[in-house]
Amino acid sequence: MDPTLPGFEPARLLPLASALGLGLLIGVVRERRKPEVAVVAGVRTHALVALGGAIAMGLHLAVFIALLLLIGGLSALSYRRSRDEDPGLTGEIALVLTAVLGGLAVEFPALAGALGVVVAGLLYAKSTLHKLTRELISEKELRDGLLLLGCALVVLPLLPDAAIGPFDVFNPSTLWKLVVLVMAIGALGHVALRASGNRWGLAVAGFFAGFVSSTAAVAGFGQRVKETPAMLRAATGAAMLANLASLLLFVPILLTIAPELLGLLWPEMLAAGAVLGVGGLVGVHRGDDDGVPMPTAQSRMFSFRQALVFAALITGVLFLSAALGAWWGPRGSIVAATLAALAELHAAVATVGNLFRGGKLDAEQARWALVGLLAAAWVSKSIVAWTSGGRGYGLRVCLGLGAATAAAAAALVVMGQAP
Repeated sequence: MDPTLPGFEPARLLPLASALGLGLLIGVVRERRKPEVAVVAGVRTHALVALGGAIAMGLHLAVFIALLLLIGGLSALSYRRSRDEDPGLTGEIALVLTAVLGGLAVEFPALAGALGVVVAGLLYAKSTLHKLTRELISEKELRDGLLLLGCALVVLPLLPDAAIGPFDVFNPSTLWKLVVLVMAIGALGHVALRASGNRWGLAVAGFFAGFVSSTAAVAGFGQRVKETPAMLRAATGAAMLANLASLLLFVPILLTIAPELLGLLWPEMLAAGAVLGVGGLVGVHRGDDDGVPMPTAQSRMFSFRQALVFAALITGVLFLSAALGAWWGPRGSIVAATLAALAELHAAVATVGNLFRGGKLDAEQARWALVGLLAAAWVSKSIVAWTSGGRGYGLRVCLGLGAATAAAAAALVVMGQAP
């Protein structure tokens, strides 16, 4: 004999259990965060409201809407009575949201449970969030954050994702993605440096500076060596980490322009990156005596102008390489990319990716082009290091970047001989 009730399905208990669980969780957190005052709704109220929301949604949508109106009215009445003791609306909003999550649990119990955990976490982190917004984040950081979000979420979706202009190399959406990328990396570096303080000194500063301009980072650390010769080892390690970060930036650039090419270049990039990483670790100097000025709350998270210049430079190099390619063929484009690599390696890599995507370079040519670009950057950065930091610094940077370029070339040859 079947012991179950006629028409009863055990699976229907899951939405009710999810609603009850999230109601209990939110109620516990709400009650514990306000032990000194009488809260609008505690454990029992939130559990009952969540369970009622699930039952009401299971009966009919109209019943659920009526329940929401009732809870909203009761919450408004409770706020009017308790606003002198607690002028906030968190308790009332949390109660209504608990009812909504209870109704959501009928169709999506897992999602409702996950959102319940998020709501409980937000309620629990009240003091931390208030400290973050009122004390830790400055007006400049807030402004930069809004600018970054506006560029990524407002401007980017409005731009056309199609090539326009001469030679079909100007894609507003693609280039704006690079602008947002540079800004986001600058913001990430700012946050990481503020969080780490001086513990990692030049190593941390060098790594995040390389995402913006490894050439400028090499020059800046060279000037620091001239000012403080004892920091030669740390500055050299920081320069290697800056170039490692610059190499890592190839990944999002190629993913944006030519994703297929990234899958072909990984051996060369991995070999060069390993050498740069080892060189950076050798020069890591841990301690608080580096004298590295860390960003403060009043520092800018990124330079919007620098991001625009970066995108404009890539646009110019792409246009020049396309023009030379139209006049002199692929060799003209490679010449333009190599010249660009003397000043800015990322723009040159974008050019190679664009040529590969357009079918003007095959896989073998693109891989050799990458090694050529690394060699051109090796020459130019060695000169920058020598002139900015002196003979010792220039020689060490030259050896480190030369070893990375040689490793990339060796990986190319080995992979080319592999069956």
